Amino acid sequence: MPIRKGKRTKMLDLNDIALFVHVVRYGSFAEAARRLGMPPNTLSRRIQNLETQLGTRLLQRSTRKLTLTHAGQGFHERCVGPVDGLVGAGQELITGSQEPSGLVRIAAMADFFDFFPLEWVAEFLAEHPRVQLEFVLSDGRADLISDRIDVAFRGGPLVDSGYVGRQLINASSEGLVASPAYIDAHGAPRSFHELLNHDCISFGHPSGLTTWRLTGPDGEEEEVHIASRFRANTAQALRKATLAGLGIALLPPALTRLDLKAGLLVPVLSQYQRTSHGLHVLYPSRRHLPLAVTAFISLVLAKLKAEAFPAEPPAR
Repeated sequence: MPIRKGKRTKMLDLNDIALFVHVVRYGSFAEAARRLGMPPNTLSRRIQNLETQLGTRLLQRSTRKLTLTHAGQGFHERCVGPVDGLVGAGQELITGSQEPSGLVRIAAMADFFDFFPLEWVAEFLAEHPRVQLEFVLSDGRADLISDRIDVAFRGGPLVDSGYVGRQLINASSEGLVASPAYIDAHGAPRSFHELLNHDCISFGHPSGLTTWRLTGPDGEEEEVHIASRFRANTAQALRKATLAGLGIALLPPALTRLDLKAGLLVPVLSQYQRTSHGLHVLYPSRRHLPLAVTAFISLVLAKLKAEAFPAEPPAR
């Protein structure tokens, strides 16, 4: 890759660019050096030489972590695809196949395995014996670069401007639900604002108050401020509290479909709905996704589609 400076043309060392991509991926010089089998000080010196040739700083170094500068972010986005493509091409020549391999770090919500059974993961690992999976589960938003995440699953709207996003589950209407036992004990609210007089279940908020904004039967949005006696930070915990009869909750249909079908939950004020943002998958690179990452995304797509649209049993 030539760099023009005056009348002289300097060539960047493509190996140094690949080293830079690896440092970003692994989050530190020490971890990248360990994986690459080279001394950390040698790796640091190579990156410094690359920055000198480019005439700009790519990484901000601190005792705690590395962060990309604005120039480093742009340079990484331009380089990571071609570097991964070259590495992948070399691996295919070495192995003589296109078999997925390597470590895939996956960020997902804390209750990911409540709706994505571990049996599906076991099936994937049996099918791809050269792949390792590492899950980072949290309801906080992981930084794909600094946390060395290969793929992330997120509910809600996409707000990350520098990542590639793909919708896995379409937006749908969230509704209010309660257990039959709760309705028997407290009665069903007859209007939206009667929720003020009911026990409600919601995500935690420091004030103890939560605002629900739902679209009513006339298409207008209405809001009500509820005081929750039970609050939690995962949707699955809210579902379980609702099943236990602790109150009325606002939950996505993917979480309540089977409970409603089984009669364990019942709709409340079904004419009021809130549009959810579905589920998205994010990954940092626009091109040349590792085969292992592509294979895992394909698994999630297939399983979630089958779960949302199960095959009908054959007619007798």
